[in-house]
Amino acid sequence: MRAINDIHDPRLVKALAHPLRVSILSALANRTASPSQLAEELDVPLPNLSYHIRMLVQLDLLKLVKTRPRRGAIEHYYQAKGPVAVSDKAWGEVPTLVKEAMVAAQLRRTGELVDAAAASGGFDDNSSVLANSTLKLDAEAWGELSAKVQELYKYAGELQRQSEKRRTDSDHHDEIDVGLALMLFKAAPASVQQAVAAADGTGRHKRAGSGSRSRTRKRTTA
Repeated sequence: MRAINDIHDPRLVKALAHPLRVSILSALANRTASPSQLAEELDVPLPNLSYHIRMLVQLDLLKLVKTRPRRGAIEHYYQAKGPVAVSDKAWGEVPTLVKEAMVAAQLRRTGELVDAAAASGGFDDNSSVLANSTLKLDAEAWGELSAKVQELYKYAGELQRQSEKRRTDSDHHDEIDVGLALMLFKAAPASVQQAVAAADGTGRHKRAGSGSRSRTRKRTTA
């Protein structure tokens, strides 16, 4: 299926017309789930969620992966057919309300992914990486960094494809579930960051004597 990269593509407009559909696409981007599982996860009534699932299937954005008997009925499991790729130009034309829904859904999914990994020791491996930084760049450097981040995202997908045969040959015994969260955004002014820190009770803005604006955690052997 071709990537949806035109804001005028009716599939994109319809898919993003409701925040719940954005949440469903985000939740099914890299896994399979049934409507009942998603309804519980997203805390919405099952009939409502099932309706939006059907809409996304009709829009060719979700695919039925498998079915199985459950409690005298047939349960259906779905997965996103591919990432909803929106070009920079198209993103610039997306209505603000739709952008907010997309960002909120992605941040929620990322938070759930990270929280689950942290709770299960996912950051204990020596090769795990946890880093964040605020930078001062000009427009040219901002564009170059954006291109590199997108390049890394595509490279990760290519590594998954390249490793598929090896994982199959080993009967998935050496398979590793990997989480990768990439974010690049224009940071809020320092005054706003301080206000947010004060509001959530962390008091991080009160710390003094720190000349670094970057935090990095890389597990290494002693």
